[in-house]
Amino acid sequence: MRTQSENAARVVVIGAGMAGARLAARVPGVTVVGEEPHAPYNRVLLAEVLAGRYEPDVIALPPAEVRRGVRVVRIDRAERQVLCDDGSVIGYGRLVLATGSNPVLPPLRGLGHTLPDGVHPFRTLDDCLALRAAARPGVRAVVIGGGLLGVSAARALAECGAQVVLAQQGEHLMERQLDAEAAGMLRRHLETLGVEVHTECRVRGLRCTDGDTPAVRAVELADGYELEAEITVLACGVRPRTGLAQAAGLDVRKGVVVDDELRTSDPYIHAVGDCAEHDGKVYGLAGAALEQADVLAEVLAGRPARYGGTRALTRLTLRSPSAAPAVAAGATGSLDLAAFGDSRPMPGDDVIRLADATRGAYRTVVVRGDRLAGGVLFGDLAAVGTLARTWQDDDPLPADMSLLHLLTNDGGF
Repeated sequence: MRTQSENAARVVVIGAGMAGARLAARVPGVTVVGEEPHAPYNRVLLAEVLAGRYEPDVIALPPAEVRRGVRVVRIDRAERQVLCDDGSVIGYGRLVLATGSNPVLPPLRGLGHTLPDGVHPFRTLDDCLALRAAARPGVRAVVIGGGLLGVSAARALAECGAQVVLAQQGEHLMERQLDAEAAGMLRRHLETLGVEVHTECRVRGLRCTDGDTPAVRAVELADGYELEAEITVLACGVRPRTGLAQAAGLDVRKGVVVDDELRTSDPYIHAVGDCAEHDGKVYGLAGAALEQADVLAEVLAGRPARYGGTRALTRLTLRSPSAAPAVAAGATGSLDLAAFGDSRPMPGDDVIRLADATRGAYRTVVVRGDRLAGGVLFGDLAAVGTLARTWQDDDPLPADMSLLHLLTNDGGF
């Protein structure tokens, strides 16, 4: 049994996702408690596992000591202990919440607390493996949600040979990252992979079989039309997991509220990753989770460090379907896109756009005052490094710089 003085120096992390694993790699002697039975893995690459490009061991993160398959059920702040579902009690000096987020389950008719057979979230490795096992060639699959996760899932299922329909409620795909023109190019590329895309399409419910174990048979749209489905993927966003923090009496709004040292309203408890809310923002991005973990590692080591927010770049690669003969013929090559900042111009902004339909390349940036506000690059990403650094550094643009130069590299498009 640990003494009180030993517990005072002990760092315990709840959650073995990317943020928790990164912190464990940076801080010696950390105790990590993770619900999943798997070793920590790179969640960003789950679509590659679904597509069959990678096996699970390929996306594993560097080894970390993790108590796997153990769920923390309560935090005792007075005693500085966490109580686990296996009956164990772990004392801490500093506690880190890295509990991540849960997939949003939309309020659809036919979708209860227990998911019907064939209905899959797409958040964990177990979700991914179950979906991969079901995605046999020719199976009818409907993906609900046209954000980054939904687009990734639809592409991966198409590579598995599934007949895929992607249903997006908004006007275009990846509305948070892309403008209408770039989203149109993305849509056309998905269609060459065999994905049927429906935008401005509201899903009303699921039609399932009767009986003790209902199974999905169709997705019902608001206009009464039905999409046949043997697989339905829910890609409707994520919500921070804050239940433990709320039950412990910590300050929770959208996420667990933290300051610039990632400290919660309890000075002995920190939070990082998808569950953390900093300066009113919950990022839900791998880049922010890793950056927060790096800052917290410095704080826990007693070195001065502050987290000032993350300026994250979103990247997506839709690869050649050459390994998936069941997808539509004629789709060749890979398609890359990158988006950063605010690509939707406001009054007074300058917008610079270059497009080459022949090469399938598109670039646009928004300049607000003397700074780069955001942009989208599609197809050719040769300029993305310079643009991303300019945006992330938030430095004023040189007064003598041609705005067109922002979108060119090596003297040309």
